[in-house]
Amino acid sequence: MQPHKLFSQVFHAGAGPVYPRPMTMPDDAPTRHFSPAIVSALYAREAAQFRVRHPRSAALAARSTHWFAGTPLHWMQDWPLPFPLYVARAQGARVTDVDGLPYADFCLGDTAAMFGHSPPALAEALRAQVALGLSAMLPAAASAEVGELLAARFGLAQWQIATTASDANRFLLRWVRAATGRNTLVVFDGCYHGALDDTQVMLVNGRTQLAPGLLGATNDVTQTTRVVEFNDELALAAALAPGDVAAVLCEPALTNCGMVLPSAGFLARLRALTRAHGTQLILDETHTLSAGPQGYALAEGLVPDALVVGKAIAGGLACAVYGVSNELAARMQSAWKRAGAGRTGIGTTLSGNLLQIAALRATLTTLMSTENYAHMVGLATRYAARLRQVLAGHQLSWHVTQLGARTQLQFSARPPRTARAAAASFDAALDRLLQLYLLNRGLLVTPFHSMALMCPTTTLDEVEALVEGMDACLAELAAAGVPQPPGG
Repeated sequence: MQPHKLFSQVFHAGAGPVYPRPMTMPDDAPTRHFSPAIVSALYAREAAQFRVRHPRSAALAARSTHWFAGTPLHWMQDWPLPFPLYVARAQGARVTDVDGLPYADFCLGDTAAMFGHSPPALAEALRAQVALGLSAMLPAAASAEVGELLAARFGLAQWQIATTASDANRFLLRWVRAATGRNTLVVFDGCYHGALDDTQVMLVNGRTQLAPGLLGATNDVTQTTRVVEFNDELALAAALAPGDVAAVLCEPALTNCGMVLPSAGFLARLRALTRAHGTQLILDETHTLSAGPQGYALAEGLVPDALVVGKAIAGGLACAVYGVSNELAARMQSAWKRAGAGRTGIGTTLSGNLLQIAALRATLTTLMSTENYAHMVGLATRYAARLRQVLAGHQLSWHVTQLGARTQLQFSARPPRTARAAAASFDAALDRLLQLYLLNRGLLVTPFHSMALMCPTTTLDEVEALVEGMDACLAELAAAGVPQPPGG
């Protein structure tokens, strides 16, 4: 069988063998990794090739001395590259770098461009609004409509806008603490809710500790945040038992530590426990919006007290929203009145600006359609099935996890049920090799955990090229040496 046309066009012939439909590996088959020396050698080859093929990116990286850490945001250094890849154009499911090389983009701005880069409906809405004004600290004419659209889609009655999900989580936590008179927060180990001090924690030997690498923190949030394992109902019940927890802030499925899906019945138990203890349930669906047009929770019948959605909710524009139930809104209103005159400390001048309203309207009315999600989820399902075939053909008992339009390869025989299990199965060196190998062949995946996200303009050809890229890398590793157990 010939290599897929997109794969061979972007790089070179010799994509490696394409395997027939294989037998299924048993669930308890041992997880196998490749020799670190082989992985390192192949990475060095790919890094050298990246340097040769990207002279203009190299020149721009050398010139960027006035950016701290070399980039406008130091996270841009998280890609496993010798130097950053500079973008000239991003359109639909494609990115073109400054050296003129095209990429099928499965990272999509780490979800910000989940509906594609600059989709026409969004671009036109923003173009029209730019001519009419950007920010006035007054509501736009379409504000009422956007509020109605949010309530109808997500089932919560009252909404506010922030510029990022980090801010939305921060503001909402302030509101909930004021409304309940409680200070304690519960989160799950491995969570990520943006640049929010209260959630920069982890579970170590059963105790809540600050996350390593946290800079400049002045408050010991371990006194007011409790961490429990995801999918652990008993630990959750124990954390809520004192009756002092204002809120549980969580994703309905973990995405930052590697994807961890909820066990059967866990979300229903989470909802029941929070209600029993008078605790507000806040869901952060910034990443799990990939699950469907209403996110993950409503599809599972889970109605939270509050909801946060960022990144993709306005097509990638700096915008996030948070919604609350009528009951919580009434308690927030009471707390606001009790505080008297003065600033709440909640909100920023650019929140709810005219451009955000235009982007939200375009996203909610056109981009978040059932047709778009059917296409995205269908391609993710195809990719997951094909990747499982490739893994079994290489006799690798790794797991493929899918969350709607998002799919991840995990180096474990069984799907992880906790962040600890996900971390234990992770092979950072192998993961960075896969990312660089794919990038050198015109395929971008998320620069951690090798996640692939589909958008409405992703094509089957691009998905097949991604499968062949994975297959080719594994074939090269296998040809260089026999896989061995971790630590071998």
